[in-house]
Amino acid sequence: MMVLAGCSSGEEAGGPAASPPSPSAQSSQSAESARLRAALLPVPKGMSIAYGPELGAFGSLKSIQQGLAAIRQAKLQRPECAGAAQLDAAQPDVAAAPAAVIAFSAARGSITQAVVAMPAETFPQTLPKQCASYTAEVSGTRVTYKTKALDMPAKGDQSRAYLTTAAGGEKNAQIGSVMIRRGTLIMSMLVVGQRVKQQGLFELARLADQNLARVTR
Repeated sequence: MMVLAGCSSGEEAGGPAASPPSPSAQSSQSAESARLRAALLPVPKGMSIAYGPELGAFGSLKSIQQGLAAIRQAKLQRPECAGAAQLDAAQPDVAAAPAAVIAFSAARGSITQAVVAMPAETFPQTLPKQCASYTAEVSGTRVTYKTKALDMPAKGDQSRAYLTTAAGGEKNAQIGSVMIRRGTLIMSMLVVGQRVKQQGLFELARLADQNLARVTR
């Protein structure tokens, strides 16, 4: 066990105060934030903004923190499947990456989109076979998740889409997920509703990729 001793009255607590970011660093951060925000989708027809846009380090964003908390509270049959095929905000390089997140909602469902500027070109692994079907206990309800890969037309440098059916409790739901990479930018999108139409998901992916292409030119 490591014990940190307190400072006596004659000692300084730590070193000198950190210097504020230089104007050039602030300008660079502002430019990156503007680029990430520009990559987000506009409000889809019939929906409204439920959250955001929020900008900052990916792992510090409110929606990401809530997602991590939900995963910690759920009891999964296969814990390794919680964030499979998604950006893992528990990884230091992912958590620290600049990001922008926005969410839209309507009576029929919701859309959550994140755009993350990774330090290098990387892309999540495909969904492991054992994660195609598993169960979890969520708030006392047993939920069965079944996921299949979708044959989405290729987008960006790399892309992938899945459709997950969650069955359990009074309401069943479907979750469409899309991941697209252009250069070091990764776009992640989750579409949730009682029924997620494949063509509608692909159209959202097309629009999201258009935005990525525009900001990565």
